[in-house]
Formats: sequence, C-alpha cells, structure tokens
Amino acid sequence: MPFIIACLLFCLALPVHAAQPVELVVEGVEGPALDNVRLALALPPGLVHEGKANRLWLQRFSGQADEKVRAALEPFGYYNANVTVVMEPLEKERYRLRVAVVPGEPVRVADVQVELHGSGSGQSSLQGLAAAFPLQKGSILLQQEYEKAKAVFKTRAEALGYLDADFPQHEIRIAPGETSARIKLVMETGERYLFNGTRIEGAPDYPEPFLKRYISFAPGDVFSYASLGETQLNLTNSERFKEVVVLPEKAEATDFRVPVLVQLKQAPRRTLRPGVGYGTDTGARFSLRYRDLNMFHKGHELNAQLYVAERLQGLAAGYIVPDYRDIRSSTTFQLNLQQEDVTAYISRLVAVEVARNHSFGKGELGTVYLRVQQEDFTIGTQESSSRLVLPGIRFSKDSYDNLIHPTSGFRFSVDVRGTHQFIGSDTSLLQCIGEGSHLLPLPWRLSLHSRVRVGTTLFSDPLVDIPPTLRFFAGGDQSVRGYSYKSLGPTDSSGKVAGGKQLLTGSIELERALFQNWGISAFHDAGNAFNTLSDVTLFQGAGIGLHYYSQVGAINLSVARQIGVDHPGYRIHFTVGFQL
Repeated sequence: MPFIIACLLFCLALPVHAAQPVELVVEGVEGPALDNVRLALALPPGLVHEGKANRLWLQRFSGQADEKVRAALEPFGYYNANVTVVMEPLEKERYRLRVAVVPGEPVRVADVQVELHGSGSGQSSLQGLAAAFPLQKGSILLQQEYEKAKAVFKTRAEALGYLDADFPQHEIRIAPGETSARIKLVMETGERYLFNGTRIEGAPDYPEPFLKRYISFAPGDVFSYASLGETQLNLTNSERFKEVVVLPEKAEATDFRVPVLVQLKQAPRRTLRPGVGYGTDTGARFSLRYRDLNMFHKGHELNAQLYVAERLQGLAAGYIVPDYRDIRSSTTFQLNLQQEDVTAYISRLVAVEVARNHSFGKGELGTVYLRVQQEDFTIGTQESSSRLVLPGIRFSKDSYDNLIHPTSGFRFSVDVRGTHQFIGSDTSLLQCIGEGSHLLPLPWRLSLHSRVRVGTTLFSDPLVDIPPTLRFFAGGDQSVRGYSYKSLGPTDSSGKVAGGKQLLTGSIELERALFQNWGISAFHDAGNAFNTLSDVTLFQGAGIGLHYYSQVGAINLSVARQIGVDHPGYRIHFTVGFQL
C-alpha cells in the first residue's frame, strides 16, 4: 500500500501539459497540399504568450487566413479555391480555427511556348530540355515543376559555359475564374565563356608547374563549374594543403574569358604516424610511417614504413617523382626488406623496384616496372635462395562511389611478369595474375559482393626453383575463409604445403546494411592453388560476417565453416586497422 500511494503522489507531481490555446482544423484537402496549407497558417511569434492567445490579433489573423490558404494551394494547380475560415471560441480562453476548403477544378495548361535565343540556341542539350518541358498541354499547372524546369535550364546553360543565361520573358497567364493557363518561357543564353589563365597563391614552396598539374582545365576550355569543383577536389586529395579555395573571377573577364584564382594554405610537408591493427592472417601489427611530400621543393614524395607483426616484419620505402602533366602519372622507386614466417614457409626478401605509372583516365592506371629481388626461403623440407630480375606490366581500373563505405562499384587488375636466365635470374617463368571484384546494390539495403582471383605460371623451371613469393597459395581472410592463411595448395613429399603454379579463388557475399555504419553478411568462398588442371580440388568455406565501417575503413569479423570435407572445422577471421 505505501508503494501504491507513493506512485500516485509521483504521478500527481508530474507536470500536466495544457491544451494548446489555438486549435487548427483544415477540411477539404489532403496530402502535400494540406501540409502546405498548415505551413501557411502557422501562428506568428507572439500571438500566443504564456499559454494564452491574443484574441484581437487572432481575429486579424483569421481574416487574412483565406488569402494565405488560396496562395498555398496555387502551387498545386488550384487557383479558384473557395475558402471559408471560422474562429470558434472554446472553453478556458481556447479557440478553434476551422478552415473549410473547396479546391475546385485544377488549372490545366492550354498552351506552352519554350524558346531559345542567343548564341547557345543551337545546343542540342538545351533543345532537348525545351522539347521535354515537363508541363505539356493538358497537364495540371504545377508551379514546382515549372520552377524546377527553369532551374534545370539555367544550370545546363551554365554547365555549357553560358554564364549570362537568363529568362527575359517567363510568364504564366491565367484569366480570372478560368481553369486554363498559357505558359511562355524565353531563355536568352548570351555568349559562351571560356577559361583564361589561372593564378595560384599561398603555396610558395611548390613549383608552379607541379601545382598546375592539379588544374583540370586549360586556357581556352569551355568554362565549367564542374571543372572548378574537380580542381578543388584534386588539390584537397593531394593532402598537401589544409585549405583550398578556387574562385572564378567573372568580373575580371575580358572577351568572355574568365581568369581563375586558386588560394592555398600549405599543410605540414612532413608527417610521422604510428598505427596499430590486427588481422587473422598477420596477427597483431604495429606500423610507423614517415612521409615528406615536398622533397627538394619539387613536389617529390618520400615515404617509409616500418611494420612489425607476428608473422610479417619489414621496411618499405618509396620515392615518387610526379608527372607534371597528370596527377595520376608518376615514376616510383621502391625498396622492400621483408621477413615472413607463416605455416607454409619462411621467407627473407630484399627487393628494389622502379616503375613508370601512366594514367589512362579516371580510375585507370597502367604500370611498367622492373623488379630485382634476392630471396632466401625455407618451404617444406627445402631450403634455398633465389635471385630474380623481373620485368612486368600492370593495368588496373576501379570505380567506386565511396572508398570508405562503398555501396556500388567494381575493380579489376591484370599483372603480367616474367624473367629468364638471359637477364640474370636463377630461373625462367612467365606469370599472369588477374583479379576482380564487384559490388552490386540491391533493394531492401542489400548488396552483393563478388570477387575472383586467378593466376597461372607458364614456361617455368621446376617448382623448387621458384621462391614462395611467386608461388600460389590459398586460404585466409582474403582468399578461402574457413582455412588459415596460405594453408591450401599442393604438398611436398613430407605432406607440407609447398605452393602451386596455378591459382583459382572466388567468393560471393550477400550483405544487409544495419543502422548507418553496420552490416551483416552471409558468404561462400571456394578456391585452391594447384599445379595442373587434372589435380584441381576446390576447397570451400561458408559463414556469416559482421562489419563496422569507421572513418578509416572497415572492421570485419567473420565466422566460417569448412564444407565438403570429412571433418569440417570452424575458423574466426578478424581484421581491423586504425591509424593514429
């Protein structure tokens, strides 16, 4: 009983929300039109003060409400609506504002004239917009569609370089009491503008030819706001500037040529960043990365990374000489010192590589390279060393809508490399590696991930002469889940995995997005490494995954079960990587 009394006292002590002093009731319309009417009849600030309505002010507002309602209905084609507004007093200084609406017949378009004048009147894209004007004869007169079409016209004209495009005549004629309208819209495009020179300020430490490689337009190109946006994105993504402002100086244009001002504020050229992470394949890992983005004040980049993991340790350093004609093209020099200790082998590698990277367009990159490496290794019962001079060529293309949390896109790459004793190697071979992945968005926040990787080795000496870094293995986080890293492939006489000359792996994964940054998936992987097509056995794994998409990439937890074997096992795969 004391508990019940206490609850009653608590409830009595709760604040009671008083009824609103003004109640609005709208009859006769629904949907978006009703929403617009309610918005038009929102009470002005001050009409209700301390829970009480100012009666005289409310009466004046009530007298103006019919005009407000009629104006709110016009964007939906109702220009002859009959509106009755009644203010009804209720108890305790409360009032009801009752609005009865008879919309009547909507106004329909009887005639449409859309004309193009000026030097851009012959542009096919503008003519196409004129022909496809959304308000046609017989359609309901919707002001939103009319204004939207005007905005699309102006945006398209500006995108084509007609910056002075305007509408000297834009009218909708409706006779009082009539239910038909006549539209006349005339666009005057004016002259077409071109880009003039570009002036860059605020980055004195970088040479001007290096900075101009980020400019996505040249003098004489058609003026485009999209090109200005691409230039700003190029400079921002370079990580060399903490502030980027790209300003077209239209007021300074001469002969319809617009100069552009680029204002920059330099970021620190040198950075030192530690990083920690974990992967089932590599174990716990720590890295330390150093970057200098402006070596010798020429825009060259020096980067070096020390990485230490349970199964992989090494030092990688690179020097990048940018191509002043294209931001995606460069010449690179790389040094790699690496020791890898996995179940299948132990490898100690020293490699030097020089590469020429050439961009063929957005997302397309071709590379010609020469790699020289010395590798000492233990694999199965074999202990050996290998010296290779390895020229090769790579091509890759990718297109994703977002690099951190993509929802659609694809990527593929092809790498062809080979060597021979004639050029100083211990062995001869020709290798081709291809891989691709695709992300397909589906309804109900689903997405389908698919990937495949294939590799083949031709014209090679015996397998024992090939170092483990050039042999193929399967199994692990990015291969066949359910099996440990590089645990699948042909075995030697002792039964230990020795790697193979060929590779085939693939995966399909269906993911369902949860909340904003989470996802859950079901997957099926298959693949193996092998020496000949006659001894192909594809190992399989299937399971479920949980994914979290942070600002620096995805964190993935998967549980996979081996399938198609006598005694299937389970394996947890976990990858995470944060940069501090």
